[in-house]
Amino acid sequence: MVASDDAARADTANIPDTAHTPPAAARTVLDDQDISRALTRITHEILERNRDSAGLVLLGIPTRGVHLARRIAARMSEVEGRTITAGALDITMYRDDLRLKPARALEHTEIPDDIDGKVVVLIDDVLFSGRTIRAALDALNELGRPKAVQLAVLIDRGHRELPIRADFVGKNLPTSLAEQVKVRLAESDEGDSVAIAGGAA
Repeated sequence: MVASDDAARADTANIPDTAHTPPAAARTVLDDQDISRALTRITHEILERNRDSAGLVLLGIPTRGVHLARRIAARMSEVEGRTITAGALDITMYRDDLRLKPARALEHTEIPDDIDGKVVVLIDDVLFSGRTIRAALDALNELGRPKAVQLAVLIDRGHRELPIRADFVGKNLPTSLAEQVKVRLAESDEGDSVAIAGGAA
């Protein structure tokens, strides 16, 4: 039995102590130029798919989704030669985790045009479980009946919990559940970047 115990201790000694491994430093995966190019590509893909920008309503999901929606609207305005305004869609009261977390402050909802019979493009920074988008669809249902709803995201990191897929993606970014995707935009942060933080070093 002594020999077996020694062997067991030797095997254990060779196993990495992941419980005490420090988290890896955040690494930047997109810089400001990468984000700009991704948004330009998304803008053209939206216009190519829908042909008529007059039938589009762009709605960003607060907070950073609104910033992205406004940037896409500005690019779209340049291409189309007319002013296109992006709105904001607050999803706070439609989240499925309201009873699990402290009360959240309500965000601003601003709908630039009637959505009935229009193609609504929802815009967010990161697509993860899909629950935020499900809440957005519920919130949208209270406002009218669009012809179709499309989804544009800067980052798709996978790990979906609901059958939701983005139509327009800036970058597919495979991640582990232990990692966090941090999107920084100049409108609310210091500069533009996307970084991955967490996980084992």
